[in-house]
Amino acid sequence: MITLANSNSDWTVLKPLLIQSIGQTLTMVLITLVVGGFLGLILGVVLYGTRPGNLFENAVVYRILDVIVNIVRPIPFIIFLAAMQPLTIVVVGTSIGTVAAIFPMVVMCTFATSRLVEQNLVPVDPGMIEAARSMGASKFTIIRTVLIPEALAPLILAYAFLFIGVLDMSAMAGYIGGGGLGNFAIAYGYQKFDQTVTWTAVIIMIILVQVVQGIANAIAKRLLKRQQ
Repeated sequence: MITLANSNSDWTVLKPLLIQSIGQTLTMVLITLVVGGFLGLILGVVLYGTRPGNLFENAVVYRILDVIVNIVRPIPFIIFLAAMQPLTIVVVGTSIGTVAAIFPMVVMCTFATSRLVEQNLVPVDPGMIEAARSMGASKFTIIRTVLIPEALAPLILAYAFLFIGVLDMSAMAGYIGGGGLGNFAIAYGYQKFDQTVTWTAVIIMIILVQVVQGIANAIAKRLLKRQQ
């Protein structure tokens, strides 16, 4: 007979561990989104800009970056985490813990973000860019005042989607002792046959996703109304 839940869950012990796990998850996700999201934005703009016919067209640079992004993005994060271990040790000084998990998360997030940014910049009306060019605007000014603002609503939704991917990556951080809700669910739920603990972690992660997605939807909707 399979036990679906362990009625002996000691929440006086588990509650502090759960709170700590939530803190670790939020730390990993927020740092990864801020750093990786910013670096990915830059890389995405470069990818878009170096496309044929764009602001700083350069077929060689675009092809090199395109290949690198295509190589990194499909790698399952658990494998990427292990493959990055030697570099993580060089950069961070250790391959164990939350900080050691954040570094490969930032790298993967950067490449994932770059493609999302590029794809959301492509639909921007070329006529608006040409109009800004004809008025003597610099390339940086066009990016800052035309390109990014015009694509801002879909970019916000893309970053909300990215949040889900980063949260998923943080769940694998337990593999290298990074902690977080994923590690909490496995160590105190799955391995101890306690479905109550496992589902508590799952529900918290679902709530986090729903809150972020709801905020992103509201902001994107408001921006789209302003553009109409």
